[in-house]
Amino acid sequence: MTKTTNILASTVISGALALQGTMTNAQGTSHSDVRSSESIRPFRVHIPNEEVKDLRKRILNTRWPDKETVADQSQGAQLETLKELLLYWGSRYDWRKGEAKLNAFPQFITKIDGLDFHFIHVKSRHPNAMPLIITHGWPGSVFEQIKLIEPLTDPTRYGGKAEDAFDVVIPSLPGFGFSERPSAAGWGLERIGLAWNVLMKRLGYSRYVAQGGDWGAGVVEAMGRQAPAGLLGIHTNLPAVLLPEVEGVLGGGPIPANFSEKERSAISDLGMYLRNGGLSYLVMMGARPQAVGYGLTDSPAGLAGWMLVHSGFTKWTYGKDPKQSPTIDDVLDNFSLYWLTNTLASSARIYWESRHLNLTSATSQKTQEISVPVAITVFPDEVIRAQEAWARRAFPKLTYFNEVDRGGHFAMWEYPELFATELRAAFKSLR
Repeated sequence: MTKTTNILASTVISGALALQGTMTNAQGTSHSDVRSSESIRPFRVHIPNEEVKDLRKRILNTRWPDKETVADQSQGAQLETLKELLLYWGSRYDWRKGEAKLNAFPQFITKIDGLDFHFIHVKSRHPNAMPLIITHGWPGSVFEQIKLIEPLTDPTRYGGKAEDAFDVVIPSLPGFGFSERPSAAGWGLERIGLAWNVLMKRLGYSRYVAQGGDWGAGVVEAMGRQAPAGLLGIHTNLPAVLLPEVEGVLGGGPIPANFSEKERSAISDLGMYLRNGGLSYLVMMGARPQAVGYGLTDSPAGLAGWMLVHSGFTKWTYGKDPKQSPTIDDVLDNFSLYWLTNTLASSARIYWESRHLNLTSATSQKTQEISVPVAITVFPDEVIRAQEAWARRAFPKLTYFNEVDRGGHFAMWEYPELFATELRAAFKSLR
């Protein structure tokens, strides 16, 4: 493997209130009037019609490049695929329906460590529900997680028991969605983890658990190292399990003789993915997020094409299968959120803030220092298929490990009921 590819492996794996004055809380007070408050303020999404019309106009006026010279996605999203998606986005997609999905749940804003944070907070009707905070990543958002809310808060409707219930808190990362965009550097994973603990305590939870995938995995592992009073345990679907010998193989070294066939297959597939440039997008965001922001902030087609490079999107058919989750509208809800809140550049900075970290490296994430119970679920279409032998060495406090039969990087979006079942099992011993 080349030195460049090894850097890519290291980067994964290292990986707004943008419209203040136009979006209002439930009382109709502009956020700028209450920025100094540390109270918890009700919030509803309402993007002005002019912003939605401008998005459609820009989509329909897209200046397209020429067609790719290969028959696959190795050069990026294929032109005809993207044109089809953009045609739907600019003519038939309805942002107001996406907005209604968010407004169906209680949403709030609160200031922590100088920033306003947006979050969804849904309490279960069942007594003694376990408080759970869930963290998204990039290019995800709170849209990625809302299908999880009902199975978690009302498990009796989804094959669970009343005692399996959770109260669910879903915040938007700093610089993402309706959370405020930091005006100074310093909002890395550790600081976000500290903020999440403040949020849970501010909501009145003295005991809680935390879940995260993608960048959310880095956040919850940081919380596990911090081990604040009341954090009972964490669950991740992108765990830092790459041991030094695994990273050595990715760097061009031999596969250890004692590796099983499953371990060899997992590391071979990961190596192939890296050699084919699967993480090229995050190298640029880790190095120059502002440069990425200049182009993608001005072009919906550019934003969509950039996000479709992410491996989690490559197997979806975008509406051709009506039973598929996420649907084409779900995907465009997510793209539209980034566009309408103008958070492409600010969200990309989490890669820059964490550019020296390797999200899935046990050494980089100091997994040996995590002192709370750790639960892991492995989804077969994830780029890195965590191996149990690696996980047990990486996490001394591992209490739950399970491999399921379907799902990938956005598993909670694809199979929310399966994901909810995993969380019930993962945290059962901590109730």
